[in-house]
Amino acid sequence: MREDVPSDASLIARSGGELARQIQGGLQPGLYLVPTPIGNLGDITLRALATLGGADLILCEDTRHSRTLLAHFAIDTLLRPYHEHNAARERPRVLADLEAGKRIALISDAGTPLVSDPGYKLVRAALEAGHRVIALPGASATLTALGASGLPTDAFLFAGFLPPKSSARRTRIAEFAATPATLIFFEAPSRIAETVADLAAVLGPRPAVVARELTKLHEEVRRAPLDELAAQLADATVKGEVVIVVGPPLVVEISEDDIAARLREALQHMSLRDAAKEVADALGVPKSRVYDLGLRMRNEAE
Repeated sequence: MREDVPSDASLIARSGGELARQIQGGLQPGLYLVPTPIGNLGDITLRALATLGGADLILCEDTRHSRTLLAHFAIDTLLRPYHEHNAARERPRVLADLEAGKRIALISDAGTPLVSDPGYKLVRAALEAGHRVIALPGASATLTALGASGLPTDAFLFAGFLPPKSSARRTRIAEFAATPATLIFFEAPSRIAETVADLAAVLGPRPAVVARELTKLHEEVRRAPLDELAAQLADATVKGEVVIVVGPPLVVEISEDDIAARLREALQHMSLRDAAKEVADALGVPKSRVYDLGLRMRNEAE
């Protein structure tokens, strides 16, 4: 073993020491947003453990699910449900607890709170009331899938769950078609095949990834163009949590010759201003570029 690599015993001791330091530091009154593992319990952070153990109260989506997680780490902090069905009723109670100086942790069933759950309304209300809100970094299915996808990460858009009905889903997908970023969606396993088929129908054969059961024993990451993924999933039985990642639209350089050809045709039956708008919309180029080219064409003709 290399001398600069800590032994298992040393690693455990150092980790335990850091956890003790985090616990001894205590918590200030406020609302703490605490990520929890999306599958692998080893992904919880030492700071998250210290926060959950030191809080006066933990708000969670499902007390049964969260109690299992806390029991694994010997944390006995009081749990109280906070989810989309009781949020409006519970929010004033939580704000009263914060006003009383309590330290409250908010968790979701898995991953980072506020992603596809109602927690943002509580955060907004807490901030408006002047309370501290502290967000801890941690596990996220969104970022885990993006990192594993091999698709561009410089710009991405998380769009949550798409509508359950195909017609509404295709309309929603079309709204993202021109977005110059990698797209990330959550989907239920029962709808994954039809959703990927709709994505392929609207967006074409863009490179994409279907990531299932991330960080868990049966983790699976399928990488292929959308049309190929649709064919693979058409008759497949899919189980577990699913994240879909779709690459950004292909940038095609439109030449001035292409613009000029379309512009000449449009100018036969409309003004330059209207023709510039029509051609710009059709080719996905700036209207100013088309209009300036039209002016040059007119001057050359004269």
